[in-house]
Amino acid sequence: MAFWWPLIVLALAYGLCRFLFMLIPVNVPSIDVDVSDVTEGNQAQENSFIYIPPRGRTQQSEKKVQCYEPATMKYLGYFPALSPSEVEERVALAKKAQTVWAKSSFKQRRQFLRILLKYIIEHQQLICEVSSRDTGKTMVDASLGEIMTTCEKITWLLSEGERWLKPEYRSTGRSMIHKRARVEFHPLGVVGAIVSWNYPFHNVFNPMLAAVFSGNGIVIKVSEHASWSGCFYFRIIQAALAAVGAPDNLVDVITGFAETGEALVSSVDKVIFVGSPGVGKKIMRNAADNLVPVTLELGGKDAFIVCEDVDVPHVAQVAVRTALQSSGQNCAGAERFYVHRDVYASFVSEVSQIVKSVSAGPPLTGRYDMGALCMQEQSERLQNLVNDALEKGAEIVARGSFGHLSEGAVDQFFPPTVIVNVNHTMKIMQEEAFGPILPIMKFSTDEEAIKLANDSRYGLGCGVFSGNQRRAREIASQIHTGIAAVNDFASSYMCQSLPFGGVKDSGFGRFAGIEGLRACCLVKSVVEDRWWPYVKTKIPKPIQYPVSEGGFEFQESLVEALYGLNIRDRLRALVTVLKALSEQNSGSSTSKRSD
Repeated sequence: MAFWWPLIVLALAYGLCRFLFMLIPVNVPSIDVDVSDVTEGNQAQENSFIYIPPRGRTQQSEKKVQCYEPATMKYLGYFPALSPSEVEERVALAKKAQTVWAKSSFKQRRQFLRILLKYIIEHQQLICEVSSRDTGKTMVDASLGEIMTTCEKITWLLSEGERWLKPEYRSTGRSMIHKRARVEFHPLGVVGAIVSWNYPFHNVFNPMLAAVFSGNGIVIKVSEHASWSGCFYFRIIQAALAAVGAPDNLVDVITGFAETGEALVSSVDKVIFVGSPGVGKKIMRNAADNLVPVTLELGGKDAFIVCEDVDVPHVAQVAVRTALQSSGQNCAGAERFYVHRDVYASFVSEVSQIVKSVSAGPPLTGRYDMGALCMQEQSERLQNLVNDALEKGAEIVARGSFGHLSEGAVDQFFPPTVIVNVNHTMKIMQEEAFGPILPIMKFSTDEEAIKLANDSRYGLGCGVFSGNQRRAREIASQIHTGIAAVNDFASSYMCQSLPFGGVKDSGFGRFAGIEGLRACCLVKSVVEDRWWPYVKTKIPKPIQYPVSEGGFEFQESLVEALYGLNIRDRLRALVTVLKALSEQNSGSSTSKRSD
């Protein structure tokens, strides 16, 4: 005890010092961001009208990205659709800035993150309102999906980011015991990110944070469906970078359509894409011309499995939340519900009651549980999926209600809908819906649930619920997805130390977590002499040029000495190796004396 007592005291003193150090406020400067043109009521007079986008065609023939509120159809303004030459100019500027930023210290990078975090916490309502106006989601959904996830990523990077970017030492194996081996993580250059509309704040900040913290520059093409918010969020990033003395143009946000995205892919050193499988394949083809590495997150059709031993009311609440969050805008949302037949009726009843209480409407004009669909003509597509299911025997058992909708915005809303008697011949169980629909199907055994969950071309995530955690874990382990949650859904995304991504048509590669951070790096393997200059690497004489007559026999014995399966054979081979070296050395000495 006398020996351990001083160590215990030292440990307690160290812990107390760390705690007290945490209480010391960090000096984080505030930043000013111009919000005059994004706050409600301050819009320019020429933009204060209802915008009716042309149906049946895209805007890609135009030179402008037109922006409007999907929940009210109020016009927000427009942004230029950049040409390929303009994109190349922006990337060139970012590359020039990145050569300076690559030499920045982790201290400077952490200060950048702290400034962002401070601004986000102090301006949560503004950030959520901008996201709500541009995509139609509610303030609560914006806070959950935009603010919390981004703050979690920043705090993880502050806590662990430097650790995972420092050189990592590895074992050298038997033949290189006299060497030291490590992995170094260097910036790639400029990352190009093409992001979707569903989480405009987080989808901009997520790749930007990883890229900038790892020493890269980044150019982000925001979705044409969320350009207004993305360009405002860019101002926050610019102000924070300027506050830490970062070079201009290190981060850029560009707007446009397919042509703009294609030009970005061919100009950068790494591509991160969040979108559909069809566009993802085009990204890959374009990236292949210059062998640019690609990370693809292509959506999902996530399974939500409910065993018979669950707390049905609780799981029903989780099911509705994840299906309806952001009006189905959650790219990791549940879209297929498999419920054990013993609790099927009670689960459907609970879910139906909740859905009937849900009201949808313009999120900033009243207290609504669900907002609008972001994309034009999405409600028509959702109704076609529902009609296909009804024609094949499915039944609607519950629908939510609408609040006050303006005449021009009616098509931007879809009522939350519960469908039963579904099966896998129906499109609603195979195609990514991106809508507030809960199709519920029965299963009898765990094996059947696993088979149904794996019967999909997507493989992003899944959630399994059971009163027996071991059982839920076992089911989840057999579902072929990149993400799984046990007795929860999509919770893995709040654990920012974990990678995010899928398999099959959900894409490949990972962002977030250690893997996502290092994916923004040139991963370099380095080997050097461990005891330089006292022990230097030399080629053994038997295999020096010209190779001696016994060169192969020497190499054969060396292999067995290093990797033989039993100690006797290895010792015998070692004696042969030492003997060969001795004979070569003595022969060399005799040759020198005769000379």
